[in-house]
Amino acid sequence: MNKFRINSIKPKRSLGQNYLTDENICRNIVNAFDIKPGENIIEIGPGKGAITKFLLEKTTNLKVIELDENNCRYLNETFPGLEIINRDFLKTDLSGLMRSKAEKLRVIGNIPYNITSPIIFRLMDNREIIYDAQLMIQEEVARRITASPGNKEYGIPSVLLNVFGSTKMLFKVSRNCFYPKPKVDSRIIYLNFAESQEDRLKDKEFFRKIVKAAFGTRRKTLRNSLKNLDLDLEKSEIDMGRRAESLTIDEFIEMANKLC
Repeated sequence: MNKFRINSIKPKRSLGQNYLTDENICRNIVNAFDIKPGENIIEIGPGKGAITKFLLEKTTNLKVIELDENNCRYLNETFPGLEIINRDFLKTDLSGLMRSKAEKLRVIGNIPYNITSPIIFRLMDNREIIYDAQLMIQEEVARRITASPGNKEYGIPSVLLNVFGSTKMLFKVSRNCFYPKPKVDSRIIYLNFAESQEDRLKDKEFFRKIVKAAFGTRRKTLRNSLKNLDLDLEKSEIDMGRRAESLTIDEFIEMANKLC
């Protein structure tokens, strides 16, 4: 296993920093993203540049967003000319990263475990300007995102991310490939916002509201979960005695369209 010399650098627990140390994994991550010439690539949380190094072998159209000032200085010294944005990704104006309105962003990154959900949903909410994203996240979160109906892991992310895009689990990354070593394994996940089904929805915000309410209390029936929304539930033509985790994505779409 090839390792970068970063073990002497102390990661900040407050920022959820776990640095990749396996060059083969980094290379595989970049190769899986299949970067084409001219594409506008954004890397979230480059850290010490483990993935950045291989991204720069594929493209010069790369911007990295890094919150840690020490990491920004390190990146600036290691990769002269790299466009580094020293900012919290969750507070970054993503539209300002576009080179033209016609060219959508492609996003890649090893994101902090403690803000995985906010980052993923922010990408989804900016799908008009983001084509796709390939992220390294906790194995269990990846399973929730790609879960099927009837599975205990099936929930809000499974439905929303597969309506406003499509999801795919790629390869697993062992906890042994990081410094410091986390308690869980990771997984590369691919989100394609170009494969959205949102044109099937009568009201996108209402759909999100229905999905969130339905999974609000997992053991409750739909009748009990949705009762506070003041809706005529019989219009849905879905058995309100069922639980949210039993509904397919098509059924969620159908239910929301009939209730709105």
